[in-house]
Amino acid sequence: MFQSFGGERMKQAKVLSSEELKRVMAICASMQNGKRNRLMLMLSHYAGMRVGEIASLKWADVLDREHKPKAMFYLKAENTKAKEARQVHLNAKLQKELSTYWAQLDRWRAPDRPVIESQKGGHFTANSMVQAFARVFDAAGIEDASSHSGRRWFITRMAHAGISPKVIMELAGHKQLTTTQRYIDVSDEQKRSAVEVL
Repeated sequence: MFQSFGGERMKQAKVLSSEELKRVMAICASMQNGKRNRLMLMLSHYAGMRVGEIASLKWADVLDREHKPKAMFYLKAENTKAKEARQVHLNAKLQKELSTYWAQLDRWRAPDRPVIESQKGGHFTANSMVQAFARVFDAAGIEDASSHSGRRWFITRMAHAGISPKVIMELAGHKQLTTTQRYIDVSDEQKRSAVEVL
């Protein structure tokens, strides 16, 4: 699928199939920093977060005072693309992943520490996180996937599940429904099934 930018057509990030996503998650288990990489991927796929948003996350954002994952938290305006604060909702699967990851950290973390910590112990930059995503997809042998693949997967899966476009738009942090619609991937199989209902 292609998206137009000022007359140029740019290829959009691949939306992973269920099997490809399982393969990517499995590959993380064999990698250095695999648990961290798995959480990074899950925040992208299951919360629809952009790389800059994931890179900016602190433990205080996602954990309550008892160190339990929140079902919903706010991204600060300075950490979003639109420069507007927005809600992020975490499903049970992602809450469990955050809880497991927090529990296995070998030292106590201050609330202002990054959730996804770089090799140097600080926050990733957005660019270095883009490269981290690329390394994981490359290790899994998946072409055309990028740090934006998870966000497209998040929006596409909800759209195909019949979730209201307005709800998807708000979860994605988009201002326009047309922006959200550009993220939705449609497969040839879905097109074939669609014409069969006629």
